[in-house]
Amino acid sequence: MNQDRPQHHMAFGTIILLLLFVGLTLFVASIMRANPVPDAAASGATFRTKCAMCHGQDGAGSTVGKSMNVPDLRSPAVQKLPDAQLAQIISEGKGGMPSFKGSLSEDQIHSLVSYVRSLHQKK
Repeated sequence: MNQDRPQHHMAFGTIILLLLFVGLTLFVASIMRANPVPDAAASGATFRTKCAMCHGQDGAGSTVGKSMNVPDLRSPAVQKLPDAQLAQIISEGKGGMPSFKGSLSEDQIHSLVSYVRSLHQKK
């Protein structure tokens, strides 16, 4: 009887660990469904309607934007900025760039930051 006790404890411990693993896996899956990855197509559409007039379709700057000295969004200088700083610039505006906090949601602003990050690949 005493020899079976360690085996029971081992089996019980294994079951507890398995239940914890399954529970954590389901918890992470539910979080991922609740916070989906930003839709690249929607981010691109937002960029085209709100940003491309000055920054150009590819982020290099349109004719109008270049005349106002907008930065090339694909450049290392822009790409090295922290996400929080890019989000603040989009939200608050900077220089001649208007603020978008009144017309874009926080999620849209963060999606635009991700979109700007993707532009360096198009250079």
